[in-house]
Amino acid sequence: MTERTLLSLRVNNEEATVPVAAHRTLLELLREDLDLTGTKHGCELGECGACTVLVDGEPQLSCLTLALDAAGREITTVEGLARGADLHPLQAAFVELGAAQCGYCTPGMLVSASAFLEANPAPSRDEIRAALAGNLCRCTGYVKIIEAVELASARMGAT
Repeated sequence: MTERTLLSLRVNNEEATVPVAAHRTLLELLREDLDLTGTKHGCELGECGACTVLVDGEPQLSCLTLALDAAGREITTVEGLARGADLHPLQAAFVELGAAQCGYCTPGMLVSASAFLEANPAPSRDEIRAALAGNLCRCTGYVKIIEAVELASARMGAT
């Protein structure tokens, strides 16, 4: 039997306490223990960005983060971006512009872009490209994704 440690953390503004084995990743904890399946299993090598979550407001690859390293931290997943029934402006822009095709990369893109826009509310197109460089999409040429981030930025600046 695997020894487990009781882990306390805050996920999407809610306290969570979960028994976790030392070898488990934050990605596994989120998907398998907390049923937050928006964060995706991608390459599991830190190459694709599909598993990106915010840890204390900073983008982090959950496939490379041990769950125990998240003790006492604030974790935000794609599910935590919306406020109740109100989509985050990025989520709304992605839907409106058709920026998600298969949708597999979308959660990581949204989470990364939300942290980026928090730090840089009026970015240039080149800055958006650089900020999302660690998030790979196999379906698109990134044009609609970049346009969606621009639209969200404009809308967020207007509020």
